[in-house]
Amino acid sequence: MEERFKTFTVLIAKINRSIRKIKTEEMAEFNLKSPHVSCLYYLYKEKSLTAKELCDICDEDKAAVSRSILYLEREGYIVCNSDAPKRYKSLLCLTEKGLEIGKVIAQKIDGILSMTGDGMTEEEMAVFYKCLGIINNNLQNICNDYRDNKYLKNEL
Repeated sequence: MEERFKTFTVLIAKINRSIRKIKTEEMAEFNLKSPHVSCLYYLYKEKSLTAKELCDICDEDKAAVSRSILYLEREGYIVCNSDAPKRYKSLLCLTEKGLEIGKVIAQKIDGILSMTGDGMTEEEMAVFYKCLGIINNNLQNICNDYRDNKYLKNEL
């Protein structure tokens, strides 16, 4: 069990670092950072989203998304077409500049995703993603149980 824990945690950490490094390297020429990439990618795919929807889909906290939105607005990638006092629920859209970079980002992501599956069949990839989703749900349930104090500290 110890070896499985080590393999699982180390591989997940390495995958996460690799993703962040790829985002950083691929977007350096555009002066964009990892959270910016996610915001632009999902806005490109969905056409418009609120800041709350971006937080949910990017799985980033509100502060990180707010900083990204401010940066992307200032740099002319996105616009908020609302004067609502609660901008958090206002729709954000890509500008022409944002659409251009969104397309580049989507193409790069599609290419990288294609390469990550090298050596695996479509069926194997489907099983992998299904298993990854199950593991994620199980871990989230465990975290929720801790939050709800369902586990005693000495039970694990």
